[in-house]
Amino acid sequence: MGRYVTVSAKVPNELREKAKKFNINVNRLIRKALEDEVRRKEEEELRKMANEVSEILKKISSEEITKLIRETRYER
Repeated sequence: MGRYVTVSAKVPNELREKAKKFNINVNRLIRKALEDEVRRKEEEELRKMANEVSEILKKISSEEITKLIRETRYER
C-alpha cells in the first residue's frame, strides 16, 4: 500500500466509548469501510465507462468490424 497518512473524524464521545466497550478496532473498521467505498466507486465508474463504450460500439456495423479484423490479420 505504501505510505500512510492520518485521517481523522470527530465522533460523539458516547459512540467512541461504546466502540471501546465492544472492542471494536476503529482504525481497522474505518480503513475497511473507506477501502470498500473506494472500490465501489471505482467499479461504478468502470461500469459507466463500459456502458459508454458499448453505446459507441453499437454504432459500428458487424460488417465493418469483420472488415477491420480481416485487415488486422493481413497486416501480421
